[in-house]
Amino acid sequence: MPQRLKDFYEASEYEKSQRYQRVKSKFAFLTTAFRTAFSIFVLALGFFGSLDGWLSLYIENPILLSFAFFGVVLILSDVLNIPFELYSTFVIEEKFGFNKTTTATFWVDKLKGYLLMIVIGGGLGYAIFWFIQEWQEQFWVYTLIVITTFSLLMSIFYTSLILPLFNKLTPLGNGELKEKINEYANSVDFPLSNIYVIDGSKRSSKANAFFSGIGKRKKIVLYDTLIEKQTDEELVAVLAHEVGHFKKKHIVYSLIISTIQMSVMLYLLSLLIFNKDLSQALGGQGMAVHLNLVAFGLLYTPLSKTTGVFMNWLSRKNEFEADAYASTTYSASQLQSALKKLSVDGLSNLTPHPAYVFINYSHHPLLERLGRMDSYKTEDENRAI
Repeated sequence: MPQRLKDFYEASEYEKSQRYQRVKSKFAFLTTAFRTAFSIFVLALGFFGSLDGWLSLYIENPILLSFAFFGVVLILSDVLNIPFELYSTFVIEEKFGFNKTTTATFWVDKLKGYLLMIVIGGGLGYAIFWFIQEWQEQFWVYTLIVITTFSLLMSIFYTSLILPLFNKLTPLGNGELKEKINEYANSVDFPLSNIYVIDGSKRSSKANAFFSGIGKRKKIVLYDTLIEKQTDEELVAVLAHEVGHFKKKHIVYSLIISTIQMSVMLYLLSLLIFNKDLSQALGGQGMAVHLNLVAFGLLYTPLSKTTGVFMNWLSRKNEFEADAYASTTYSASQLQSALKKLSVDGLSNLTPHPAYVFINYSHHPLLERLGRMDSYKTEDENRAI
């Protein structure tokens, strides 16, 4: 166990966290191996080409054909994934005391997810296929405009429109916590009008908090599990971290970078979208837009993984900046205490391999964050230690 956590982390809990990480890692390896093997099997059989040929016998309209193709693929993919989701939720998470999801909630969430996919995914999908049909290789410009607009609207309205379909959001009631939050917000000139509590305990005992929205539609959302386990001062420190993301304009910069990434991806797609060889490589008899989209997805994966590493690096940088903001405007020691509790309660990996962190982590490991925050502590905080 890391030396600086010995007074905070009981030996039994530390051993439990190691067992949890081992179980999750083995499960992730097995699921990834299965999906990879299944993907190779599907490609070797020419499944996508066969599906396109069979659907073409009944559907002539190219847009409807693409819809039907992806509808079948997505349904089959989700059906294959359900056993892994069930095992992860009701076996692994249950075994380690995290799961609060009932079977009814699981299936209702599935149904709602399908409905959202049909309504939102269907609408976006129809627009994209129509752009491809009408504007050919220039479709990527119009698609970029639609997707960027949609992303912007989601960043503003997600907490108001989508999240309530799955969770109950309740305004934080009057009391000491709200007073302390408002006092801090006023001290840093943060116009905070919406603080909500989400019933995260409906699905898991893990705690979290997040910030959403831009402009005047900003919302801070605190998990009920977070409120249960943290002191008022620790909660304000967590909120200060989220305010730091806003003050440093991390959300805006992320939207800009995502838009640039999307424009590059769509432009590359426009160069291949009508390539007959790609369709035939998947077993198609002729050129089909939906087959080329599948082929492009496979070809783009290495580049996507590479940009993902960059985005994780950027996210870690942003997290350090948000930690620094919370430490200098409120309290480094209170944020450290909050993060320690979150780590203990979530059985997080305290000593991940640096290479794995570099590729996969969007946040720095706990010990790195604690070490960085030591330099921001005030003299009073150091004396308290």
